[in-house]
Amino acid sequence: MCTGGCAKCLGITLIPLAGLCALANILLFFPGGTVVKETEHITDEVWYFGGILGSGVLMIFPALVFSGLQNNDCCGCCGNHSCGKRFAMFSSIIFAAVGVVGAGYCFILSAVALHKGPKCDINGNWTYPFTDGNYLGDHAVWDDCKSPENLVPWHLTLFSLLLVMSGIQAVLCAIQALNGLFGTICGDCKCCGCCGKMLFVYCVFITGDI
Repeated sequence: MCTGGCAKCLGITLIPLAGLCALANILLFFPGGTVVKETEHITDEVWYFGGILGSGVLMIFPALVFSGLQNNDCCGCCGNHSCGKRFAMFSSIIFAAVGVVGAGYCFILSAVALHKGPKCDINGNWTYPFTDGNYLGDHAVWDDCKSPENLVPWHLTLFSLLLVMSGIQAVLCAIQALNGLFGTICGDCKCCGCCGKMLFVYCVFITGDI
């Protein structure tokens, strides 16, 4: 498998992850699966759109670029096909950096939201009842959130999913940055040492194509 084929399998993996991150962010606008009466009742970090913008929209562009690298038929520099392929692989490094930034943005927001906890109703006052992530290891304090019902597990599950998926996205984009570097230096269908073989094994595992 060439570096372009490896980039394609990475792009194919990123697309559903971007969709799932956007969906998780949208669900967070419905605390506990309910529609709140006031937008101020929604946890602040949800409004930063980490899953929709960071791991969603920003991730779509790198995913599409990676997916199209294998079929890139650029004529290259002065008709030199190899040069065109190398430039395409080099440009994928830039898009990989965009993907890392987007995933990192979502990852940081999710970590902050998990540490901070959800905003919930405490005797008619909407506030953040937890401090320093104490609710993560003590389920007894979950009862402090009177409303909405099941808010804490809802918050914890969705932000944990965003944390994990954005972390995976960042790793995949970092792999493509490395893969793009190999493609730029070595050409589309040449492997460069141990790292190149590791990328090959991963892509064969994902696509089942040699």
